[in-house]
Amino acid sequence: MAAQPVNDNDRRPLMVFFEDEASFGRMNHVRKCWVHRPDRAIVKKQAIREYLYAFTTVCPQTGETCSIISPFCNTNAMNALLIETSIAFPLYRIVMIMDSAGWHTTNKLKLPENITILPLPPYSPELNPTEHIWDYIREQKEFNNYTFNSIDEVDKQLGVALCDLHNEKSIISSMCNFDWINSATC
Repeated sequence: MAAQPVNDNDRRPLMVFFEDEASFGRMNHVRKCWVHRPDRAIVKKQAIREYLYAFTTVCPQTGETCSIISPFCNTNAMNALLIETSIAFPLYRIVMIMDSAGWHTTNKLKLPENITILPLPPYSPELNPTEHIWDYIREQKEFNNYTFNSIDEVDKQLGVALCDLHNEKSIISSMCNFDWINSATC
């Protein structure tokens, strides 16, 4: 996927977003946790392969986010995220930086008029600050060491986590605003 030309005549202010997606499901991740001595942590482990996918865009400089939850990780979900982001920020030109997953590069991707896609180099997830969001959600929003009885419970907890994320702009900005992003966009 090649970078798309930006309309030089568009005088709207520019926002740079990064996009990524992650799966959340009923197969929990057992991680370290603190307990008082002499107690030992007891954590249930389940291996039920039911997943939902969170698609999120992050503006590292402002901490703004836009997210959707989808039962599928595909072009339709990506199109829905692009539309949601465009609607949430209609007064801005948006440069959306993302990896080259199949649903990001297909001809079926429908770009809103205010969004331009810029691909990350191949095999470079460390350049995408949105990757840090997933660890934060799993560690801070009750996904680690937790079992869900249904996929609806996962949906509810993920929805709460993403809504919280939308309201935690300073935390998101401090977590995602890498020095190289500031020097590249200023």
